Amino acid sequence: MPSPSKPIQKILVANRGEIAIRIFRAASELKIRTVAIFTYQDRYSLHRYKADEAYLIGEESEPLQPYLDIEEIIRVAQSSGADAIHPGYGFLSENPSLVQACDSAGLIFVGPSADIMFKLGDKIRAKEVARKAKVPVIEDALVEKIEAKSLQSVAEKIGFPVMIKAASGGGGRGMRVVHSADQLLKACKEASTEAQSAFGDATIFIEKFV
Repeated sequence: MPSPSKPIQKILVANRGEIAIRIFRAASELKIRTVAIFTYQDRYSLHRYKADEAYLIGEESEPLQPYLDIEEIIRVAQSSGADAIHPGYGFLSENPSLVQACDSAGLIFVGPSADIMFKLGDKIRAKEVARKAKVPVIEDALVEKIEAKSLQSVAEKIGFPVMIKAASGGGGRGMRVVHSADQLLKACKEASTEAQSAFGDATIFIEKFV
């Protein structure tokens, strides 16, 4: 595992858009060289041009999935000579597998350890940790099957309005507020699909909306 005190000379940002640009700006102020990754659809995106180096990942038909490809991101980091990876937010930012891959490759991961991320990066596990610590949490239930009758039963037990949430990731992706039973099935399907696309994990849960 790389030493966290080792000075970073070059950093790859495993993200896109405004968050990547912000990290590049901060790195430049610290005299750290920067590496961007971009998909074919993002070939004209500003973040590509704000980094010192930029590398195309994925196929032309894949607009977002390559940003979740840990093996490819590690490969680009190593081949470009980067010694650190910053995940930004969303995508792989709460995926402990990226942290473990960085450790195995001798790269610095800018963020928490894999153990902490495993416990807190998944909202369902994070609430379990909170319950064990006797911290009050909002009532919730895991969605094991996206089926109208069971969803309605769970939501009515919790009490409308409810929030549909992705278990992984952040940034508001995979979230829907539902005020009535007739909106529930559609909202769960949309949230699950969005979560899979954004974080590579389709798991969702229902929580009381406050």
